[in-house]
Amino acid sequence: MNIAIFSDVYLPDINGVAVSVDSLFKLLKKYGHNAYVVTTSSEKEISFKDNILRIPGLELKKLYGYRASFIYNEKAFQILKKLKLDLCHINTEFGISQFGFIVASKLNIPSVYTYHTMYEDYTYYATKGYFDRFSKWAIREFDKSCMNRATEIISPSEKTKVYIRSVGVEKYVNVVPTGFNFDRFLPNEENRAKSLKMRQELGFKDNQKILLCLGRIAKEKSFDIIIEGYADYLKTYDDNDTVLVFVGDGPARNELEALTKKLNIENRVRFVGKVDNSLVPYYYLMSSVFLNASISETQGLTFMEAMASDLLVLCRFDNNLVGVIYNNKTGFFFQDVTDFKDKLHYVLSLSKEESDLIRKNAFDSIDCFSEKTFYNNIIEVYKRAIRRSR
Repeated sequence: MNIAIFSDVYLPDINGVAVSVDSLFKLLKKYGHNAYVVTTSSEKEISFKDNILRIPGLELKKLYGYRASFIYNEKAFQILKKLKLDLCHINTEFGISQFGFIVASKLNIPSVYTYHTMYEDYTYYATKGYFDRFSKWAIREFDKSCMNRATEIISPSEKTKVYIRSVGVEKYVNVVPTGFNFDRFLPNEENRAKSLKMRQELGFKDNQKILLCLGRIAKEKSFDIIIEGYADYLKTYDDNDTVLVFVGDGPARNELEALTKKLNIENRVRFVGKVDNSLVPYYYLMSSVFLNASISETQGLTFMEAMASDLLVLCRFDNNLVGVIYNNKTGFFFQDVTDFKDKLHYVLSLSKEESDLIRKNAFDSIDCFSEKTFYNNIIEVYKRAIRRSR
């Protein structure tokens, strides 16, 4: 098949959608399909190299540097027209993705739409708390219009499917968890050696246990809960061995750094900043526990990356994680800031035998998110979309 994947974000952006799109792109090529990514660019001119078509976009600094393009570009359309596409797979909602719907319509080919992001959790970026009810209604109507334009809809989780139904979409929804290649996260000898070297270069002490938070540092990720919970943990328990490390960047970083100073724990918290995607596996491997308090995820690839990296996972409970993490078997849940300290203490106090069993269970449980399973499911959706469009 000839497939164009449309996304407003793509590597080197570090976020779940960019990683998912890249995984899909590489997987389709691996199985012999002609796959193309259509995304934004910081350059002034269109570029088409290595099957990636980049269209100039305006940087939105308040939205973590994302770029917004116009919904139509004639030069880009002519390039895509020559590729004799069978299908457009749309992964975001704005400039590039609206262009994807237009391309599908003009070429009279089906469109598949994956709903990755719960935008109701992001309205404060635009409204600053004003007209919140109206903005959420507008988001729901916009989401609904995108889904109704698509030939087939994909939800990465049951939680997201429930949301899709709640906005009034009556079409069939395919639940297809994103698959990814675990290989680069595996704790093999080579990866361990690289991770140890990088840990030393970053200046971490040999006896320090790194508590890792990784991802876009933004309000909806609720990292403030982890910082406040960690401060309570340090007050309650005699611990001189842990350090809380944030890998990533975003609009909430300054606010969170100020919070660590307010709580007088700035010497126990480190903000590494944005890192190259190729280095991400080594941060998992140098850490002891992966922490996450977000309840805005649609699937949570970082949880699975951590589990593939042989890392213990402690996260705030969310319905989206049912079937991904089994409490006290493959990972651990906390409910809020008040019980975080005790759950963290429990996880850090596990015996080697208990810890080894949890990590083994976690690694075994993510097999259902393998590339092969994802590929088979996604191809079935593509075939159904093509059949429906005939």
